[in-house]
Amino acid sequence: MKIAIKHSGRKLAVVVAALSIGFTMTGCEKYVDIKTQGQLTPGTIENYRYLLNNTTALEAAPTVSDMASDDLEIIDGSPQQISLASNDFNGYYRRAYQWADDIYPIDNQYHKDDNWGALYNAIAYANTVISEVPNVSDGTPAEISQLVAEAKIHRASAYLMLANTYAKPYQQASANTDLGVPLVLQPTTEQSLDRGTLQQVYDAILADIESALPALPVQQQFTTLPSKASAYGLLARTYLYMNRYADAAKAAEQALALNDKLNDLTKLTAATMASYPLRVSNPEILLSKIPVNGITAYTTTALRLSKDLLGLFDATDQRYNLFTVPGSTISSWEVYDGRYFYLDYIKNEGRNVGPSVPEMLLIKAEAAARDNQPAAAMALVNRLRASRILPGSTVNLSATDADDALVKVMQERRREFMFRMLRWWDMRRLKDDTRFQKTYTRTFGGSTFTLAPNSNRYVFRIAQYEINLSPEIAQNP
Repeated sequence: MKIAIKHSGRKLAVVVAALSIGFTMTGCEKYVDIKTQGQLTPGTIENYRYLLNNTTALEAAPTVSDMASDDLEIIDGSPQQISLASNDFNGYYRRAYQWADDIYPIDNQYHKDDNWGALYNAIAYANTVISEVPNVSDGTPAEISQLVAEAKIHRASAYLMLANTYAKPYQQASANTDLGVPLVLQPTTEQSLDRGTLQQVYDAILADIESALPALPVQQQFTTLPSKASAYGLLARTYLYMNRYADAAKAAEQALALNDKLNDLTKLTAATMASYPLRVSNPEILLSKIPVNGITAYTTTALRLSKDLLGLFDATDQRYNLFTVPGSTISSWEVYDGRYFYLDYIKNEGRNVGPSVPEMLLIKAEAAARDNQPAAAMALVNRLRASRILPGSTVNLSATDADDALVKVMQERRREFMFRMLRWWDMRRLKDDTRFQKTYTRTFGGSTFTLAPNSNRYVFRIAQYEINLSPEIAQNP
């Protein structure tokens, strides 16, 4: 495949970088080779099915969110901390944990942001399908509409993740002036990458989801392929982070009407975890997305549960029993203590951070609590806990009022979504709410780092490498 590029100085931008990444990936080889090897007929719909089946590109999600969240704690002076302090390859992990000004400094040999590149790479794939599929030489109108719809869901998901990583939390009062992220909605290298506004990004996300819904299938063969439930789940997540709670609850209910399956963790033990479903066939997952750097249970970059997070679990919670392990499982180092997230390592595959059935239940629960319906909120929480907490222990929770219900919903979100990207997103949207407002501190290498509610560090800065490619991209403060 040839990509024609007219160098306009400052407008090659992210798309070129994303394309250069994407078309060297193994998963794209079939598409690249079809015009030279003749294995497929050029210009046919099957080509684009191959593109959309490239999960390496389209499942991409940020990983730095988990390093910055209060789910994680690195013990100062431990072998892990000492290794990270001198490990340039994993410097992003250390700097995200420190809420550093620059996670990918330009003077470092590892100065490219894999999160940014992978998400725009997914957008490049989606744009190709959206633009070219209507002109294929075969395919029924329904087939064409479905492929375009799938691509729009992947694009909307990528933009939601970009906005919640590199832009401010959504506030209706300021969204028309807050910086968004570059909107690239055509497969072109000939556009400016001015960031525009956050409202424009969310408008594009909603437009993609709403226009895709009619053409999406009800059933999905694999969780990597968008369905109607995927779209409603993504819509519910989008509305939640826009603080549109009633709309979020409605979309969550529409997703649950199509898929409300939960894995019963109470029937499993550590010895029987081999029967836990693989991500692509996990009935709880509405749309699979995984962090770009994959599995986390390696010694240097293992995810150690913070004391705060550990305090929310007890020995009757199967999420603790099945998805976390003691440090001795991670490493034989003498001071490698604590408890570590292990779910993705058990199956040797990345952890899902995409929309899921549990997320839909907890979105509905949060909306009910905010609507002064504490009993309804707790009923939804308890519906989830029935498949998570061992019988004979405290399965059902109650709330004294709506505020108490909201606190308990947020605690359940932490337990359910530990190291699943959403905790950082929740910290961002709750930082100005006095019920949850907190100044965070952590120590690394003898230095103390602080994250105050008004800190600019709730928004990751864009890698200088990307700005050097496209100087029109405005940097975050």
